[in-house]
Amino acid sequence: MAHVLIIEDEILIALDLAEQLEDHGAFSFAFASSEERALAAAKERRPDVITCDVTLAQGFGPRAIKAIHEEVGPIPTIFVTGTPDDTLMAYQPCVILHKPVDQTALVEAFRTFKRAR
Repeated sequence: MAHVLIIEDEILIALDLAEQLEDHGAFSFAFASSEERALAAAKERRPDVITCDVTLAQGFGPRAIKAIHEEVGPIPTIFVTGTPDDTLMAYQPCVILHKPVDQTALVEAFRTFKRAR
């Protein structure tokens, strides 16, 4: 069982990610559409796993992850993005998946991080 923070500014994509992960052991979710909200959500309740888009309407996903790592500590992150080359600032542990996300790859990354806890 895992608490997942989904950093995504497209609500339908965020809900789809939650549905896919819920079927594989995620039991609760926090949603954030901006860097600021992502950090606040992680501080409010430390997630076990994060999914994160790179380009947000208000901010940059890797910058949000950096802030979370500095404030809360390292958290496994699955970048789900249409711009995978922009994840050069990615922090470990992480996996980078291209949109549209392959459900099998998403679930495998999630299971790997969930087992590592």
